[in-house]
Amino acid sequence: MAVAGEDGAVRVLVFGAAMRGDSLNARLAGLVTRLVRGAGAAADLAHMREFAMPVYDGDAEAAEGIPAGALALSERIAACDAFVISSPEYNASVPGVLKNAIDWVSRVQPQPFKDKHALLVSASPSLVGGNRGLWALRVPLEHLGTRVYPDMFSLARAHEGFTDTGDLSDPGLHTRLEESVASFLRLVEADTRYVCLRRRWYEFLGDCTDAPVTQRQQD
Repeated sequence: MAVAGEDGAVRVLVFGAAMRGDSLNARLAGLVTRLVRGAGAAADLAHMREFAMPVYDGDAEAAEGIPAGALALSERIAACDAFVISSPEYNASVPGVLKNAIDWVSRVQPQPFKDKHALLVSASPSLVGGNRGLWALRVPLEHLGTRVYPDMFSLARAHEGFTDTGDLSDPGLHTRLEESVASFLRLVEADTRYVCLRRRWYEFLGDCTDAPVTQRQQD
């Protein structure tokens, strides 16, 4: 089932968060991009190495402003209805380069993460996949107002997980990823096209835009 027609298609940024060009997460991001397009949405594929930025430093920001890489990533996020992050797991948590990018981009006003939908996926050679890193990644994104999709996808033993054509070797896992992407896109379409979801309360107080923030939902 296509999410939208050619005109006005849902726009999705698919972000490979590993620095290495041929990383497992770059391959997973490429697969997700194909699935997004196959579902009728528009996909913008990006990789971390496209957005060079130094370690966040408040003094550097005050003296030089936000670096070009962070501004470029912010623009790509702002231009989409939703984003997918394919992230490696480092020491059971978020890679420092990804957290640093989030910290820099959060300094842009208006803050681009707010009210975006996000799907989190990972590929890892470990037996448990990258789930622990994805749980850690949810925290800063939800703090910034992103609507992180409840279901996450983590490919364990990812070094053995891809076919030569870029699909997943396990047909069951491939179907599960395909269904997760399609379900995520249906939710994004419902919210962006039909405004059926209420804006939710979020914790980030650094956003100085004029858009009103709803009160915390009790239901």
